[in-house]
Amino acid sequence: MSKMRITKRRSGKIYQALLSALLLSGLLYSCLSNDIPYPIVKLQILAFEAEGQVGGAIINNEDRTVTFELADTVDLKSVKIKNIELTENASASIDFSQPIDFSYNRSVTLSLYQDYVWLLIPQQNIVRKFVVENQVGESIIDEKNRRVVAYVSKDTDLEHITVQELVLGPTGSIVSPDISLLQDFTLHKTVIVTYRDVMEEWELYVFNTESDVSTGAVDAWVNVAWLNGAGKDGAENGFEYRKADEQVWTQVAPSMVQHDGGSFSARLTELEEETEYLFRAYSDGVYGQEVSFATQKAVPLENGTLDSWHKAGKVWNPWAEGGTPFWDSGNEGSSTLGESNTLPTDETWNGQAGQAGRLESRFVGIAGIGKFAAGNLFVGDFVEVDGTNGILHFGKPYSSYPTKLKCHYKYTTAPIDNTSSEYVHLKGQPDTCSIYIALGDWDEPVEIRTRPSNRKLFDKNDPHIIAYAEFYSGESTSGYQELELLLDYRATNRKPTYIVVVASASKYGDFFTGGAGATLLVDDFELEFDY
Repeated sequence: MSKMRITKRRSGKIYQALLSALLLSGLLYSCLSNDIPYPIVKLQILAFEAEGQVGGAIINNEDRTVTFELADTVDLKSVKIKNIELTENASASIDFSQPIDFSYNRSVTLSLYQDYVWLLIPQQNIVRKFVVENQVGESIIDEKNRRVVAYVSKDTDLEHITVQELVLGPTGSIVSPDISLLQDFTLHKTVIVTYRDVMEEWELYVFNTESDVSTGAVDAWVNVAWLNGAGKDGAENGFEYRKADEQVWTQVAPSMVQHDGGSFSARLTELEEETEYLFRAYSDGVYGQEVSFATQKAVPLENGTLDSWHKAGKVWNPWAEGGTPFWDSGNEGSSTLGESNTLPTDETWNGQAGQAGRLESRFVGIAGIGKFAAGNLFVGDFVEVDGTNGILHFGKPYSSYPTKLKCHYKYTTAPIDNTSSEYVHLKGQPDTCSIYIALGDWDEPVEIRTRPSNRKLFDKNDPHIIAYAEFYSGESTSGYQELELLLDYRATNRKPTYIVVVASASKYGDFFTGGAGATLLVDDFELEFDY
C-alpha cells in the first residue's frame, strides 16, 4: 500500500505541473492523460551473508544471482541471514529476518517501480570418503544415486575387506552398521547415513582391478605439468618422464609426489616450453601405460615495461600512438574534472632509459566540487564516463599459464582525507596501495561500474577465476622494491581465457576513498612460468 501511495503522490505532482503548463499556453483539453513513465531503477543485492557462510558471496549483477557456500554443519532447511543490503528503497518478496529454507535454490523479487527477480544459490561442500585396505586409486562417489565404488588390487580377497574410513554425510552424521561389520564385498553393502532429520541409504561396492597401477591424466602448462596416477595404497608409488624424442626415463623426486590413499600426484617443474613429453606411473616396480603431453608457449604481458605512452588532449594513455591498447587507466574519467592522474615518468626502477607508470591519487574538481580519483593502471579498457563515475572492462584475452607476476614498485602513502560513507572509519589512517593479478575463464571482459547505485567491482571470489594473487601495502618506500606475486591456482585443469592485472595508489579508490597525494610508481611487469 505504501508503494501505491508514493506512486500516486508523484503522479499527482506531475499532473498539476502539466495542467498549469497547458493552461498558460491555452491548450487545455477536456481530458488529460498521464503517460509519464516511472523511472527505471536497477534493483540489486549489494551484500549478502548467512550464518555459517564460508567465504564471501558471489554476486552477479548481470545474471541476478547470489551464490554462497555454507559449512556442512548448517541445516539448509533453516538458514539465518546475518546481513543483506539492497538498492535503496527496494523491497523484497522474502522476509530475511526469518530463517529461510535453502534446501533448494530460492528466487526473490526486488520491487520499486519495476520488479527484478534474483536467484539465491546455496552450496554445501560435504567431503565424502570411502577408503579400504589395498585400495587402488580413489573411490568413485556418485552423490546423485548414492553409490560408492572402490577398487582393490587384483589378488585381494573380496570376502575379507577392511574398511578404513567411511564418511558419507556432513560433520556429526552417523553411519549404520559400523564399518567394522562391513567385510564381505562379494556383493554390495547397504548403509544408512543419518544426520539431523535426514536419513539416506547408500550402496557400497568393491571390485578387483586388472592392474595394480594406472597412469592418469596430466595438466600441462608451460614449464610445469601436473601428473596423476593410481596404485596400491602403501606401495612405493611415483612417476617417470622423458622427452618424446629421448629414450632415458627420469624419476620424479619422491619428495615431489603427494599421496592420498592409492591415488598420487606430482608437480613436475623445469620443463621446456612447446615440447612433447611422455610420463608413466609406477607402483612397487609395476609400470602403468605411457601417456604423452605437450607443454605450451610462454606468452608475455604486452607493454609490460610501460615504456609506451601517448597523450590525447588531457588524457595520458599507456600505449603508443596508433598502437593497440592493452593497459588503460581511469584518466578518461578524472580528466573530465581535472588533469590525468596516471601518467608516464622517467623515474625507472633501474635508472636506465625508458618510462614507468606514476599513479597519483588526488581530489579532482573545481572550487571544491568534484570527487576523489585514485591513480590506477589496469589491463583492459576504460569504456565510458557514467556521470562523474566510470564504466570499465577489466581483462584482455590470454590463454597461457604463468605462475608468478614480477614488477618493481615505489610507494608514498598519505593520510586518508576523502572517504565514502562505507569507509569513514579509515579517515586519517595511511592510504594503502594495491596490485593484483587474476586469470579466469570468462567469456568476455569483466565489467566494472563505480556508480554507487549500481556499483559492480572486481570480486576475487568470482567462480570464473582460475588463479589469483594480490599485494597491499600502506608503508612508504625509500626507493623501488621488487615484488613477486605467486599465483594461487584454484584448478590445474581449467584453461584461462583472460588476464587481469590492476595497480592502484589507493586500495579503496573504487569507493572514492583515499589520501590525496598517495603515489604509486610501477615498472617492468613480467610473467614467469615455473616455480
